[in-house]
Amino acid sequence: MASSNNNSSKSSLSPEAKNALHNFKMETAREVGVNLKEGYNGDLTSKQAGSIGGQMVKKMIEKAENQL
Repeated sequence: MASSNNNSSKSSLSPEAKNALHNFKMETAREVGVNLKEGYNGDLTSKQAGSIGGQMVKKMIEKAENQL
């Protein structure tokens, strides 16, 4: 029986990919005006955290569309 592990996809990333994703997240947080710190960010509201993820997805979709 296979178990689901939320970190499995992260652990399979190369160090370069992990670093690029981290930098993308930090850059996006700055763009949407969220003070994202290194380490623990449990003080963020759901709205703030969602705005970062939502903006990241929007930017990835735009990039993919531009490459078509």
